[in-house]
Amino acid sequence: MKLTFNGAAHEVTGSCHCLEACNKKIIVDCGMEQGRDIYVNEELPFPISQIDYVFLTHAHIDHSGMLPYLYKNGFRGSIFATKATTQLCRIMLKDSAHIQESEAGGLLEPRRSRLQ
Repeated sequence: MKLTFNGAAHEVTGSCHCLEACNKKIIVDCGMEQGRDIYVNEELPFPISQIDYVFLTHAHIDHSGMLPYLYKNGFRGSIFATKATTQLCRIMLKDSAHIQESEAGGLLEPRRSRLQ
């Protein structure tokens, strides 16, 4: 078993932890960073397309906001979350996807993503 802290290890935003166990690649939370990007987060230790599962602890954007990015870049695994988290994420991730599209299109200043 291998656990890697890819986000929120130095700050309280951008939560993302990678667990490799039993030949599976699991992400625990996949959040956007909010506010000033003081620390450079680690890149994922494997390609996004190899992620088997994502476990969301809750719907806050700093725990779920990068899910649209994962999907856009090849994630096709399963996402596990409570019913309440799923309902909130459906609403919040539309905003997250819009922010990411705006940054990519140059409408907002781009921020370095640990997932690239």
